[in-house]
Amino acid sequence: MLPVTTKRFTVTEYHRLIELGFFAEGDRVQLIRGELVQMAAKGTLHSVGNTKLIRELDRLVVNCAVVRGQEPIVLSADSEPEPDAAIAQGQPDDYLSHHPYPQDILLVVEVSDSTLEYDRTVKLSLYAENQIQDYWMMNLVANQLERYSQPYQDTQGKFGYRIRQIALPNETVTLPGFPDLSLDLKRVFPGA
Repeated sequence: MLPVTTKRFTVTEYHRLIELGFFAEGDRVQLIRGELVQMAAKGTLHSVGNTKLIRELDRLVVNCAVVRGQEPIVLSADSEPEPDAAIAQGQPDDYLSHHPYPQDILLVVEVSDSTLEYDRTVKLSLYAENQIQDYWMMNLVANQLERYSQPYQDTQGKFGYRIRQIALPNETVTLPGFPDLSLDLKRVFPGA
């Protein structure tokens, strides 16, 4: 019996598939560790939370950094996720020739309800492995912000974050890289 092997893609191959029209208009796909992953449909709770989050982040950082909403970031040769929000250093035109790399990223945020387990395991591990220093999950199920920092690799080779902090919708949190900027979570959680 022959072993079954799956085809894994590089970011370059993934971009070529896009250029060739392999995906239909409106297909929501991202490349995670070489696999093409269909992104979950967004419900109204997710959409409202993401809209409010992007609006607030953009208002806070103004021209000090780039707020990207559901746009690609290149983490490695085989991973190009599209987090719900990311803050990258610089200005938008800095990313004309390429999407932000890990060293450009100040913060990645996933808005999580139906994808909570995936964001807490696969995405968390992927971001930690690629040295994303600050990863936040806007957990819409528990109505809390989970903040992860200090990526590390354990003795079994698994990646994670040393610190996990919980913030509630009635609290404010400081934006990574901006010690003078605080995000009022009442302004981003739906219905808060």
